[in-house]
Amino acid sequence: MEHMRLDHHRQAAAEHCPAPVLSDVPGDDELALALARTKRVAVVGCSPNPSRTSYQIAVWLMENTPYELYLVNPAANGEEIRGHGFYDSLAELPVAVDLVDVFRRAEFTPAIATAAVDVHAKALWLQLGISHPDAMSTARGAGMVAVQNRCIKVEYRRLQDRIDSFRAL
Repeated sequence: MEHMRLDHHRQAAAEHCPAPVLSDVPGDDELALALARTKRVAVVGCSPNPSRTSYQIAVWLMENTPYELYLVNPAANGEEIRGHGFYDSLAELPVAVDLVDVFRRAEFTPAIATAAVDVHAKALWLQLGISHPDAMSTARGAGMVAVQNRCIKVEYRRLQDRIDSFRAL
């Protein structure tokens, strides 16, 4: 019985955090080129709580990339991370962003994908553990680079040399 209960828990966990597959992300050159061309990133669902992954990734991006970061979370109104305030939505950002990095549950991602299209973002990135075929379809249909179930920090570090090479062109 214990074995069956464990299998059920593993299955439930897998449904909430699916293992990455190749179709979740473009090829390395396309991904590195997109990251090299990115100037401004909106982090949707970023938390002002330092113990949250979204906070840690936002700080890492601030410290280790040349990107301008814009934090989006209506529940964090009045908060900030290292001098970066929070916006209520992508539509409220004062500038056009190139990449929308998402830390929201999968069911919210189709609306975020539509909002990313509406603000003319060039890429939609759903963080590790977040996948949604409709969100990916919306982004790809608008000509955006679409990534799901991947960590931007991990991929950026992995592709750092290619990103730097593309920036140098």
